[in-house]
Amino acid sequence: MPTPSETFVENRDRIQPNQTNNYDTAHGGIVMKFMDEVGAMSAMRFAGEQCVTAAVDALDFKRPIPRGDIAVVTAWVFGEGETSVRVRLTAEREDPLTGERERTSESVFTFVAIDEDGRPVPVPDLEIETERDEELRKRGLDADGRA
Repeated sequence: MPTPSETFVENRDRIQPNQTNNYDTAHGGIVMKFMDEVGAMSAMRFAGEQCVTAAVDALDFKRPIPRGDIAVVTAWVFGEGETSVRVRLTAEREDPLTGERERTSESVFTFVAIDEDGRPVPVPDLEIETERDEELRKRGLDADGRA
């Protein structure tokens, strides 16, 4: 059974001019796309199956990511249902010269595991084995409006 630590994924993308809005910051849809992709990677690592997005809970944009900065998206699984996977996601802006980070966005996404025909399939139970697993699960539950 997979653990939150085993599903932890972090990805980086540098914000390019074609990804910005009129304010020269990352377009919200671009940040959401990054989050959806990294969340799906985490969900698939957990489920061992292809996963599709089923829901996005309160995606909050706290501050922008300027052109040229790096978008760092982090995801991990903190809960599961019969066929669904709950993934905690955060996005941060990172200065490429100093590495300084600042939280920009956060959410919880729900993914559903599917078979080759697109039908939902069962997912494994989430296992908590270490203090880090417990911390990640708690951080996910604290952010989850349904917990």
